[in-house]
Formats: sequence, structure tokens, C-alpha cells
Amino acid sequence: MQLVFATHNANKLKEIQQLIPSFIELVSLDTLGCTADIPETANTLEGNARLKADFITRTYQLPCFADDTGLLVHSLNGEPGVYSARYAGIENNSQANMTKLLHNLKDKEDRAAHFKTVIALNINDETHLFEGKVEGVITTNQKGEHGFGYDPIFKPNGYDQTFAQLPLSVKNEISHRGRAFKQLIAYLKNI
Repeated sequence: MQLVFATHNANKLKEIQQLIPSFIELVSLDTLGCTADIPETANTLEGNARLKADFITRTYQLPCFADDTGLLVHSLNGEPGVYSARYAGIENNSQANMTKLLHNLKDKEDRAAHFKTVIALNINDETHLFEGKVEGVITTNQKGEHGFGYDPIFKPNGYDQTFAQLPLSVKNEISHRGRAFKQLIAYLKNI
């Protein structure tokens, strides 16, 4: 089965390639020759995942899935949330995003947060949604060389290391994206 992953994010693609079962041939946007910057103009993660999947399905008439992920910090009323990738500006700069978040948390005792991923799958003229979530805390400084985005400042509950310190195999097992993707795979195995 061919399935398009609607992302230009090489790090997300790498994570998903580690999880993909052999019965799925993962097709990247680069393989399709799609260079479009797919708009993410919805005000929810679900809405953005649908926008991206719908764009690819409409343009290429192929089964497709897309995700949107947000980091929600409890003491900041859910910020950065749906704006996680562009929290510090439209440049989508991870370092600037982390710097802004750590600055906004500097006087907060409550550093609890969670990552949430929503995957929209378009297949057989239907859309299906899958959600994954992981609870944790925002550290006071960056730690680790792996991962991407907010990984160097997010420590999942039950672990002494940030996502950027954990091996990819461990991160994929416990992460928001890994959990949502496992639901997607379970669904695909039964169609």
C-alpha cells in the first residue's frame, strides 16, 4: 500500500520511517515533487492536520496522512499550542521558540506541559483522525543533541532525560507522534 506523508519536515519523516511496517510504502512530498508550503491556517491541531491531508489528496489523488503537533504548557494557558512551530515568529525557528518559552516560564513554578499530535488520514474517500499525547515538564535549560523542535526542553513524565537526550527508539515508543501513529497503523492493518 502506498501512503503519502504530507510533511516537509525531515525530522518527522525520519521518526515515522522508523515506525512504518513493511506493508506500507511511505511516499514523501519530495518524492512526489511537491514543494508547496501547505497552509496551516486552522485554529486547532485537528484542523491543520486536515488541511494538509486534504491538500495532498486533492492535488495528487493519493491516500495520505498529515499531522499537526502542539506543545501545551499548563501555566501559560496552553501556549504555544497550535502556534508551536511559529511561537517566536513565522520563521519556524526552534531555538527562538525555545528561548521565548523559557523566558515566558522564568517566574512560573508550574512547568507541567504536554505534547499532542493529531493525524488526519484520507483514504477511500474518508477522513479518520488519530490522537497521541504525552505528559511531561519543561526543563529550565536545554539538554541533549537529538530530536528537534522543543525536544531539548521537554522531559516526559517517568524519565530523567529530555526527548533530545533519549534514543529515537525510546522516544518513538513513548512520544505523542509515536502513539498517534500506532493508532493509524492499527487502523490500516484492518482495512
